[in-house]
Amino acid sequence: MKKTTKSMLFSLNPRTLAAFTFDVCAAGGAWLLAFWLRFNFDTPAEFQGVAVGALLWVLPLFAALFFFFGLYQGLWRFASIADLQHLLSAVFVGALLTTTVVAIFKVPLIPRSVLVLHPLLLAVIMGGTRFAYRSWKEHRLYGPAKLRGQPVLIIGAGEAADSLLREIHRSGQWYAVAIIDDNPGRAGRRLRGLPILSPIGNIGSVAENLGAKHAIIAMPTARPAQRRRATELASAAGLTVLTVPSYDDLLSGRLSVSSIRKVELEDLLGREAVSLDDNGVHDLLGGNVVLVTGAGGSIGSELCRQIARFKPSRLVLVDSSEFALYSIGEELSTSHPSMDCRSWAADVRDKERIAEIFAGEQPVVVFHAAAYKHVPLMESVNAWQAVRTNALGTLTVARAAQEAQVRKFVLISTDKAVNPTNVMGATKRLAERLCLAVNNCGATRFVIVRFGNVLGSNGSVIPKFREQIAQGGPVTVTHPDIVRYFMTIPEAAQLVLQAGLMGQGGEIFVLEMGDPVKIVDLARDMIRLSGFSEDEVKIEFTGLRPGEKLYEELLADDEATLLTPHPKLRIARLSDELSIAEYEELLGWLHSSIRPSADVKAGLKKYVPEYVADLGC
Repeated sequence: MKKTTKSMLFSLNPRTLAAFTFDVCAAGGAWLLAFWLRFNFDTPAEFQGVAVGALLWVLPLFAALFFFFGLYQGLWRFASIADLQHLLSAVFVGALLTTTVVAIFKVPLIPRSVLVLHPLLLAVIMGGTRFAYRSWKEHRLYGPAKLRGQPVLIIGAGEAADSLLREIHRSGQWYAVAIIDDNPGRAGRRLRGLPILSPIGNIGSVAENLGAKHAIIAMPTARPAQRRRATELASAAGLTVLTVPSYDDLLSGRLSVSSIRKVELEDLLGREAVSLDDNGVHDLLGGNVVLVTGAGGSIGSELCRQIARFKPSRLVLVDSSEFALYSIGEELSTSHPSMDCRSWAADVRDKERIAEIFAGEQPVVVFHAAAYKHVPLMESVNAWQAVRTNALGTLTVARAAQEAQVRKFVLISTDKAVNPTNVMGATKRLAERLCLAVNNCGATRFVIVRFGNVLGSNGSVIPKFREQIAQGGPVTVTHPDIVRYFMTIPEAAQLVLQAGLMGQGGEIFVLEMGDPVKIVDLARDMIRLSGFSEDEVKIEFTGLRPGEKLYEELLADDEATLLTPHPKLRIARLSDELSIAEYEELLGWLHSSIRPSADVKAGLKKYVPEYVADLGC
């Protein structure tokens, strides 16, 4: 049962009661002031009596409306636009009811102009005092700003900068001294009282004049090249460069001073957000049993996180690494406590174990991410293990999927499978050919997704560079001209899900990887972002490693691929399917005994004709 106005009044705390009393007095004062203004500051005696007498019903009316519209659920110190909307609603409804009472009961001697002036005056008094109190309170608590924190420059003069300045004003960690922006139309203007200076190229002299040692990049929607330039200029000026979170976080109100962080490599190499067919992916995964092999790896674990969003009836995790399996299982149990999640420790080469898992879980969709991926490590003494895991392991899981009547099987492949020059790439290409060979042998539809390097994945160059920089260098790069394609782990996982949805069986999807990036430029960026110069942390070139080539191919041109409805996915044009005889012969080779690396490479050359093998090692 709702509280009455009287009971609510007695339950108010002293501050709220004071605010209520003030508002009622404001309503009365505005009413008398409206009469005073109506009669040019000299209210006749007969109208004075009418004005005072009308307060007997005007004040209770507005008092009830103030409670009805929730004017005392917020705090004056944090008065906002939403609070102002509630206030205006209460005043507007009060004006309508006051006019209605006067009209129905024919209250004499109340001028119509008073009925118009009263709500206007009341809105100004109530709204003005609230925001004046907030300004005074914030100045008393947080100002003067220059006695607190560290001076900082803000790069960018858009909505993100406005949100950031509002939060910085509350912080004891920073105070903003100026805004730098490349837009000449904004130069000389002010944002929240701070001057906007242009161009960003002058940031060094501005920082020196204002004593700033830090810069915060507030350009979450800018192109990577713009963020890179801003970072380079600020770093060259000797500033510590920070950045705000993503634009999605800004829109959702999650921006706070504590979320300001150092600029990461992903910020400089950032790409457009992936547009997912959420409804379609939900139909594919939602309410179904989904199995992920290699679930503890960098790609496999991110796939599990993305899949969990679509509420599968059960998520089955398979990995040979006990710790990796435990880690992703614990993470998912925390982030999705209501989801049924099961972890199986298993090697994909173990036919009996894989068959046991598929028979027990009966998955509907399988994402096969388990593989050996490190190029130099697989090139010589481990070559046969790469074949057994990447090719035979894939076939073992694929056959188990067919036996269990899995609806869709998605193989995670690599750009290194294109014209491979190393064992890892050749074994992944062989895995592709095996999936295509068995695609029409049952109800299971096999889909292959091929993409390049992902930032920060296990065994990638980024963690290695980070460790070398922490040790003071040198940072080792194999060749000054070596380039690679990069995307973020979440983007790769999302595109895998999209390709899995779109694939009808027998396709090799090629992900749009953007422009290739020089590895030496990555090294320089990471050194700079870590607060060092190349004089302090050296870069050394060590020469190409076994099986490594200067550039990777994606078959992303118009001649080698077909367009799909999704702008970041293409389908490779391939016509070299295994014949039945080749397939049977390949099975015999895969199940043969351990072989020296030269024999392994010769065999791979036979079953992957485009493989360029170095048979001398």
